[in-house]
Amino acid sequence: MNTFIIADDHPVTLVGMETYIKQLGYKVIGTYDNGINAYNNIIALQPDYALLDLSMPSMNGIEVLEKVRATNKSIKIIIYTMYKETTLFDKAVSLGVNGYILKDFAAEELKTCLEQLQYHKTWFSPKLQETLIFKETDTVQEQLLVLTPAERKILKLVAEEKNSLKIADLLFISEKTVENHRSNIIKKLQLKAGKNSLLAWAIANKNAL
Repeated sequence: MNTFIIADDHPVTLVGMETYIKQLGYKVIGTYDNGINAYNNIIALQPDYALLDLSMPSMNGIEVLEKVRATNKSIKIIIYTMYKETTLFDKAVSLGVNGYILKDFAAEELKTCLEQLQYHKTWFSPKLQETLIFKETDTVQEQLLVLTPAERKILKLVAEEKNSLKIADLLFISEKTVENHRSNIIKKLQLKAGKNSLLAWAIANKNAL
């Protein structure tokens, strides 16, 4: 019972976690940089453990957790993240996550988490009580999780009140591509259709981007 799958869209972090987990005596059978590949291979390879970054392209960690739990209750899933919003933690717990660790403390706490999961169903970092943020903007972070890195980059520029042509110039893409991204962002954030709806939302939530 020592096989592991790791998913993180940051290459350096992914390699670092793979090395560390191998040093702990576990067999890493797959590493992936997006949620869809992670989910497909968790289902195909049936590892004993899966370590998932919360924010990933294609499918975030909570979405992977939810889909895996629909068919498999036994794989021990650990989420680690830099986000400190309590609603994200509560959502993960409600879906049956086994471990939840903040990235700031992952290196020091993953070993303890894995040791505890051999005897207990769940283990959550004690530091969560010190660091989780309880605020109304929790839902903003949840909304942002559905966006791709490219969409988040464009949203930040929208918040700076840059128009589509300027964004296209800055990102070296076509204005049409920017408009397509803006349309997708509006749909994903479930904003009302309107010329300035995305601009208004981006400016209002600028500090969360």
